[in-house]
Amino acid sequence: MNFERSDRFTARQKAALLYTSMLVWDPDGADDRVWAMLREHLTDPEIVELGSFIALTYGQQRVIKTWGVGHGELPGDPGAGLAQAGSER
Repeated sequence: MNFERSDRFTARQKAALLYTSMLVWDPDGADDRVWAMLREHLTDPEIVELGSFIALTYGQQRVIKTWGVGHGELPGDPGAGLAQAGSER
């Protein structure tokens, strides 16, 4: 992991990148060292928010890859959704 030795990132950014790396590539690698580094630079709510964002983004990328969708091939539809127009909950 070159980011850990790089001068381009702050210690906080390195903690976030390490967390990202663990979540994506090696969830079992999130050992006491990783958690200590995270808690040194991030609050628990920030760790949860970052983890949620990573999970959502990674999941989206996996779906896009599985579907074989290229950039710009699925334009957003402002009316898209599961609920019918005008329906109320």
